[in-house]
Amino acid sequence: MPTPAPPADVHVPGRAVDRAGPNDLMQLASDVGPLPMQVAGVLVLDPGPGFVVDAACDLLARRAAAVPRLKQRLVRAPLGCGRPYWVADPAFDPRQHVHVTASTGTGDEASLLDVALAISARRLPWSRPLWSATFVTGLTGGRVALVIVLHHVVADGMGALAVLRALVDGHGGPGGSDVLGGRLSRRTLAADAWAKRLTSGRHAVAQARRVRRALAELGAARRVTAPRCSLNRTGGSRRKAVVVRADLAAVAAAAHAHNATVNDVVLAAVGGALGVVLAARGEHVGTVVVSVPVSARLAAGASELGNRVGVMPVPVPTVGDAWSRLEAVAQATRERRTATPGDSAAVLQPAFRALSALGMLRWLVDRQRLVTTFVTNLRGPATPMTFAGAPVTDAVVLSGMSGNVTVSFAVLSYAGTLTVTVLVDPDHVPEHKTLAVALTAELAALTATPARLP
Repeated sequence: MPTPAPPADVHVPGRAVDRAGPNDLMQLASDVGPLPMQVAGVLVLDPGPGFVVDAACDLLARRAAAVPRLKQRLVRAPLGCGRPYWVADPAFDPRQHVHVTASTGTGDEASLLDVALAISARRLPWSRPLWSATFVTGLTGGRVALVIVLHHVVADGMGALAVLRALVDGHGGPGGSDVLGGRLSRRTLAADAWAKRLTSGRHAVAQARRVRRALAELGAARRVTAPRCSLNRTGGSRRKAVVVRADLAAVAAAAHAHNATVNDVVLAAVGGALGVVLAARGEHVGTVVVSVPVSARLAAGASELGNRVGVMPVPVPTVGDAWSRLEAVAQATRERRTATPGDSAAVLQPAFRALSALGMLRWLVDRQRLVTTFVTNLRGPATPMTFAGAPVTDAVVLSGMSGNVTVSFAVLSYAGTLTVTVLVDPDHVPEHKTLAVALTAELAALTATPARLP
C-alpha cells in the first residue's frame, strides 16, 4: 500500500484508533494481480424529464459526504505501532470522486458492462478516499447508469450494499457520526497497539476454538482439490461480462423443495454450465470446486464497514441431472456450515499476510489448485430503489477475479430478480456467451418443477 503524505501528527489521549481489521489486511495482501481488488455496483436508472446529470452528481456528492468511511483514507502506522488506520482526508472534496462519461458502442447492456469494467479496472489513488462514482450517459432508451467503485479494503459485499443504501433516495446517510481527523502520534498508536496485543493474548483459548471452526468451514476434514482443467490458467488484465437473470421467487421455491438455499441452487446451476463448456473443450471433469464467501455479519451499516468474511470451498458436480447436483451441493454446504460463519478467515488471514510479506502470494495464487471459480452472492433490496427520483430498473455487481481463476460469478438479488454476472478473462474463456446460455438453461431446469425427489 503506498504511503501518501499525511496530515500533521496529533496526540489525542483517549481517542479510539480506527484500525484496519485483520480481514482488511488480508484484502490488502491479496491485491497483487494485474487488476486492483476493487468491486463495482452498476445501477441502471430510468430518468424522467426532470433528471439532470449535473444535479445528480451534486446530490450523490452530498450523500457520500455523510458516509464516514467515504471521507477517510488509510495510512500506515510507524513500525511497531500496529495495523494501518483510517484518518480523515483533510483535502476531501466528494465532487472530485464523481464523474460523467458517455457509453461506447450501441449503448446496450454489453456496451454498459464494457464501460463499467473499464472504470472498475482503474486503480483508485491511495492519496484519497478509496471510492468513485461515475454516471454513464448515452444508453439506449434514454437510460443513465451509475457505476460505484470501492476498493475491497473499504467494505465487503454486505458493507458495499450498506453504502449503496446510504446513497439512494429515502435513506440519507448514516447520520450522527463524523470523522475524527488528524494522523495520530507514535505515542498514541503504540499505546493502542500494545493494549490490543494484550487483549489478544488473553483471548488465546477463544482463538484456538475459532481456528477449529475455521477448519470445519474450509472442509479440512474432507479436503477436495480442484481438478486440473483449462479454467485454471494465469489470467491477464482483460475482462468481459455477461448477465443472466432468473425469477427470485422461483429460485427460492426450488431451494425450499430440497432443503437448500438460493445460493445452493446457483452453485448447482454454475456447476452444470461449467460442465457444458468443459465438455465442449473435450475435458470431462466431474466436479469443480467453488470458493464461496461467508459473511460473519448478520447486518451491516454504512457507519461500520470493513471486511468480516471467510471462505467456504464447495465441491460442485458438473454432470448428472440438475436435481441430483442440487442435492449434492446442499449436502456439501450443510456439512461446512458452522455456528459462527466467517471463521475461516482466522486461518486465511495469517497465511495470506505471511505469503505477501515473503513476496510469494502472487506466485501461489497464479498456481493454486484449491478452487476452480468464485461465486459471490449478495442479498440486495427486495423493493425497487430510486435515485434523484429516477427508478433503478436494474442492478448488477462486478466482483474481482485473481490468480489463475479465469471465470467467476457475482450474484445479486434485487426487487424480485436474481441477477448473475458472469465475469471471464476472454483470452482464456472466449465462450462467455455459451456459458451464459448454459447457465440460463440450468436455472430454468432447476426452477421449472420444484418438486422434491423421492
